[in-house]
Amino acid sequence: MRTIDAHLHLWDLAGGGYTWITPELGPLHRTIGPAEARAFHEAAGYDGAILVQADDTRADTDAMLAVAAAHDWVLGVVGWVPLTDPEDAAAQLARYAGRPAGSRLVGIRQLIHADPDPGVLDRAAARETLALLAGAGLPLEVPDAFPRHLDQAARVAADLPGLTVVIDHLGKPPAEAGAFAEWAAQLRAAAEQDNVVAKVSGLHHGGLLLPARVLDAAWNVALEAFGPGRLMLGSDWPMPMLGGDAALADDVARRDRLLATLDARDRGSICSGTATRVYGLPTDWT
Repeated sequence: MRTIDAHLHLWDLAGGGYTWITPELGPLHRTIGPAEARAFHEAAGYDGAILVQADDTRADTDAMLAVAAAHDWVLGVVGWVPLTDPEDAAAQLARYAGRPAGSRLVGIRQLIHADPDPGVLDRAAARETLALLAGAGLPLEVPDAFPRHLDQAARVAADLPGLTVVIDHLGKPPAEAGAFAEWAAQLRAAAEQDNVVAKVSGLHHGGLLLPARVLDAAWNVALEAFGPGRLMLGSDWPMPMLGGDAALADDVARRDRLLATLDARDRGSICSGTATRVYGLPTDWT
């Protein structure tokens, strides 16, 4: 069984951008390249990866596409277009079209959790861009959706049934009991739309892993709501580095513990099947 990391980040700080990566982020405040990523992958048991944008710039997307073209373990790129500028978005999508398998755009994401407009996905201009994505067969990924954007993601999916909506990091479930209940209700509501899928990834806050009881509860909610056929696995590397080497190793161990609760067919769906379908990857990755 092959395992796809559906959520891997790289960045080169020498080129500018990435203003959110400040010295306070310690081990992340440096260039993170493909050689280091591949070393992590081999140690963690991943066979291939989807690179995911970390900056709302063309330069970030172009850099990931260049890495994908040079490394066959990279299976595709989730890049960026400006969601509220459909004309520019259309031009960028045309620019990226026609690339060979493995080095092509397979999804779009914007760092909307940092957007000053909390209702960005409901704006008319954004909906026009999202219709373009649906027409191009490109999923929309929604980062850190709870509490601002998880309900919006569900509305987008309902209004645009031809668009696949990917909830990154299960929407970032909170550890607090009251907030967790609200997150669970919103995630279940999103899962009622057949065109919504979710990533079991990034289940930490500021480098602190979710407590085991919260992790297990979130896993159970996600499995019940989506089933294995609409869940996929992602490391969110290098973000777990914020917790240090011990937290990074523990994150991998917790992944394996959760997967061990499933039978081989369901593990196959989460480890590679869902990502293969959502991103249109070669079927030999299932």
